[in-house]
Amino acid sequence: MHRKSAFNNPDSRKQNQPSPPETRKGGIRLMEKKEDLMFDVTDIVRRAKLALDLKKDSELAQYLGVSRSTLSNWMARNSIDFGLLLSRLPDVDYNWLLTGKGIPRHRPNYCYSPVASGEVELLHTPKSPDPLDERSVTLYDVTAAANLKTLLADGPQYVLGKIQIPNIPRCDGAVYISGDSMYPILKSGDIVGFKSLTSFDEVIYGEMYLVSFDRGGDEYLAVKYVNRSEQPGCIRLVSYNPHHEPMDVPLSSINAMAIVKFSIRKNLMM
Repeated sequence: MHRKSAFNNPDSRKQNQPSPPETRKGGIRLMEKKEDLMFDVTDIVRRAKLALDLKKDSELAQYLGVSRSTLSNWMARNSIDFGLLLSRLPDVDYNWLLTGKGIPRHRPNYCYSPVASGEVELLHTPKSPDPLDERSVTLYDVTAAANLKTLLADGPQYVLGKIQIPNIPRCDGAVYISGDSMYPILKSGDIVGFKSLTSFDEVIYGEMYLVSFDRGGDEYLAVKYVNRSEQPGCIRLVSYNPHHEPMDVPLSSINAMAIVKFSIRKNLMM
């Protein structure tokens, strides 16, 4: 059996399709089925106006430095210039802005460690949250392990170091990610903290997970949102970046899963 590099997903990238015009200008067009979309541009615009205490779309367009027609086209096409949006709303929590989860106002939380330093973003907020505390989280080299299951079983030999992080829930560890399938929520080179599952019954659909699975004789590790699948005995892995198609993965091919608790942003890494 071959082992693919971490987060290299089969059949996830759309092949031989030209990028739409707005993508070349920095926008991303959402092209999946409605039930597979993790966000909606109209909702993002509504939350942006709420955060800025604006009433009209024209006011938001003026604030962003674009025309009213451009903003209307974003909503009509379900596409948006993420780079512009996030740069103009630095004090708004980007996870709340893009998904509606969490709180509107950004509350900076930083970690400083010899192995990794940067801004911490909580990505999973359970109904009964774990007590937040300053914790030492182990950073693992997932590329050296055969899969997530091996990493969890033989963790000590894959340790890169410890990250001291204030105000986070309990985690089993953290790993670097690669690829752009979860952009802009996650970027290649970001770190995610995770807590492993002991049973598929623990899956919370709509949340982000690390999923280690076999496909076509190869092993893959993906970071995706997990949705229900229409195919019996499967789960559906959905990217945030719409240029990666959803995947239906049989439960029988999955060797380990872990819910993603937090991220450390690459653009603030030291």
